[in-house]
Amino acid sequence: MAADPRALSHKASEETLISLLQLDPAPMEKELPPLPEETSQSPSTNASTSTLGLSGSGRGPIYYLLRIQRYSSYTFTLFAGIHLTNTSILPLIYQSVPYSEPFLLMAREVYQTHLTESLLVTVPILAHVASGVAIRLLRRRQNLKRYGGATPGMWALRHKDANPSSGRIRIWPHLSYVSMSGYAFLGLLASHVGMNRVLPLVVEGDSSNVGLQFVSHGFARHPLPPWIAYTLLLSVGVGHMVWGYAKWFSAAPPINWKKTTVDKQLYKRRRRAWWQINGVAAAVTILWAAGGLGVVARAGAVEGWLATVYDNIYLAMGY
Repeated sequence: MAADPRALSHKASEETLISLLQLDPAPMEKELPPLPEETSQSPSTNASTSTLGLSGSGRGPIYYLLRIQRYSSYTFTLFAGIHLTNTSILPLIYQSVPYSEPFLLMAREVYQTHLTESLLVTVPILAHVASGVAIRLLRRRQNLKRYGGATPGMWALRHKDANPSSGRIRIWPHLSYVSMSGYAFLGLLASHVGMNRVLPLVVEGDSSNVGLQFVSHGFARHPLPPWIAYTLLLSVGVGHMVWGYAKWFSAAPPINWKKTTVDKQLYKRRRRAWWQINGVAAAVTILWAAGGLGVVARAGAVEGWLATVYDNIYLAMGY
């Protein structure tokens, strides 16, 4: 007796359904192809914008914003390397905060002038954050234009359910762990700058006396808050920078790679890369913490007139 073809078809359909994977949209380095209305521009408009470097070869605003975000991180890394040397490596080598302090003060002559501080710290951070936010807004605008976000039908699909697994169309770009750690790092870095740079200027009118001994004095006064703050600053900041570099050099696995990778060999390569990147981040964090938390934080309180200056600064913030 011949087999029922409907049963075979039903079984095949079930196997096909099981083999399908639901993928979340991931950020792309390149812009999507232009919409039909964007390609119908007049030749004169295309020619004029091409001469300005704003069009041509498919390079739109996101292309240039990605490069601003990338190269601003390179500039800030130069400052981070100098800061790592003075706040961790040198104290770790000499095992003495007073002996390591002059090196930090000399390095400030390089990166804490009105010009170099803006070029190495302020402008790169602002450019990095602003370009990242602008990229998210532009990609959201592209998604709205491509998928008809302004139509009533799309509005209903976007608001019918708050559960992403229900098939709701994602308009905002996916927020990766690198991006989330970047926003967290921004808040931690702002508090660090406010404590060690802005507050001394407000209280004393000068921050030239604030250095490694100021940090060790704060740990001696109340150890728990600075331990928490500096541990978060190091772990989140180093993790963001290491994973960011891995992304720039295409060494990081894609978003949701554990769920979307089917090939076993590819899965092994991505898992190996994931462990290697986290290993590098852990190694740099341990190195920075070894000198910063292992030596500077345990140096104890200072004495004399400098202790009075530091106490006044900490008291100004109720610490």
